[in-house]
Amino acid sequence: MTKKILLLGSGELGKEFVIAAKRLGQHVVACDSYPGAPAMQVADECEVFSMLDGEALEKAVRKHQPDLIVPEIEAIRTERLYEFEQEGIQVVPSARAVNFTMNRKAIRDLAAKELGLKTARYFYAKSLEELKEAAEKVGFPCVVKPLMSSSGKGQSLVKSADELEHAWEYGCSGSRGDIKELIVEEFIRFDSEITLLTVTQKNGPTLFCPPIGHVQKGGDYRESFQPAAIDPEHLKQAQEMAEKVTRALTGAGIWGVEFFLSHENGVYFSELSPRPHDTGMVTLAGTQNLTEFELHCRAVLGLPIPCVKLERMGASAVILSPIASQEAPRYRGMEEVTAAEDTDLRIFGKPTTRVNRRMGVVVCYAPVGSNMDALRDKTKALAGKVEVY
Repeated sequence: MTKKILLLGSGELGKEFVIAAKRLGQHVVACDSYPGAPAMQVADECEVFSMLDGEALEKAVRKHQPDLIVPEIEAIRTERLYEFEQEGIQVVPSARAVNFTMNRKAIRDLAAKELGLKTARYFYAKSLEELKEAAEKVGFPCVVKPLMSSSGKGQSLVKSADELEHAWEYGCSGSRGDIKELIVEEFIRFDSEITLLTVTQKNGPTLFCPPIGHVQKGGDYRESFQPAAIDPEHLKQAQEMAEKVTRALTGAGIWGVEFFLSHENGVYFSELSPRPHDTGMVTLAGTQNLTEFELHCRAVLGLPIPCVKLERMGASAVILSPIASQEAPRYRGMEEVTAAEDTDLRIFGKPTTRVNRRMGVVVCYAPVGSNMDALRDKTKALAGKVEVY
């Protein structure tokens, strides 16, 4: 049952996945574009190269001959994964899924046009002129994003035509890969947004984790909490959408499926990631019988997962760096966090930092039925006590 796993991307999510894989006796080769990345610190072997370099990616595959390739990031020469899959290497969850979800155009067209899921109105723009035309069609405010990006890079809320030129330049600068094209979306006036962690299995039913509420700033995760309060009918709609889109993309693993919730207009499909989701770090608080990383590992190995159960309430809040430094960061205030009851602290171990880089997370938990607002406030306050310097 021991498999060799080539992990593409070695950040904090990859680190937790490696820990889960090692607990099941797997051999992991962690890859990233810089040495000393978090997952490399716990893996069996590591490789340093840009995964947007197709030749370097193939060289690593030929060298290590993995049984599985597990992407942790979007910035990968994903078309090469089809070749590896055809050779008999398992790509997680599938080469099709990784290729579609790296490109917002592919996943949005699949969701809206092929599967008929409810989404915001949207258009594409390959030039500033096309952006202006698209914005006029959807109206202001509108949301402008690169087709290929992550963590909110290049994303902006445009309130008037005067802001479109900046949105074009910012969107192109935040784009990953070779594509310089933006998506212009109708601004949905939602009441809340959730991540629905969805587990697809090789030989079992699709499972859903209790919904996770989250708060983003600039498109990047800042806090999350589980379970999120959601109307049962809206949850049913979200689960049906998540099951439909993951089935179309194929493969086994965990998916972070994001939705906007509106009391007036119902549930809108937003985005999807075919891998552990940053908002799912709240599961490190023991909110479920298995964390999202353990679920992902078991699903990709083909191990049965009989159920996902809510064990307790949880909240997470990130620790951000206020500085940029090429030296190893240091931390103050950890004692105050660890002195708090029902609390855990994870420092990711990133070797360098930049302004607003995620460097750690605080998770807190409480019995089901406790006051979620109080739990969130406690978690954010504790995260604010940790200083990166």
